[in-house]
Amino acid sequence: MALEWVVLGYAAGAEAIMLLLLTVPGLNPLRKGLISVTRNLLKPFLSIVPFCLFLLMDIYWKYETRPTCESESCSPSEYLRHQKSIMKSQRNALLIACALVFYWLLYSVTGLVVKVEQLNQRVEKMKASD
Repeated sequence: MALEWVVLGYAAGAEAIMLLLLTVPGLNPLRKGLISVTRNLLKPFLSIVPFCLFLLMDIYWKYETRPTCESESCSPSEYLRHQKSIMKSQRNALLIACALVFYWLLYSVTGLVVKVEQLNQRVEKMKASD
């Protein structure tokens, strides 16, 4: 199951890097290439949404079937393992939330950058025609 979280982490990292490159000022010569690469990658990255939902259901299932360690019959090692399991679930839920938010931001920012480029082209055409 660790491979799934590694894949999700790399996907969230790639989304964050693309988002950063699209929003950093001063990269105008590279912006057209970045826009086309990002627009081409948005559809494959959409598969992150059902993947995150599957992993979220997995976390919920593990939470529901996890043995509780609330009585005094738990040994310190069992209690520690229980606490580690809770921490890993919280970390994984945070990773899921980050991946989904980064995808939504990347989709929104790419749309805005495309609109800005189109408006800039219109302004250039209007200046050239005057």
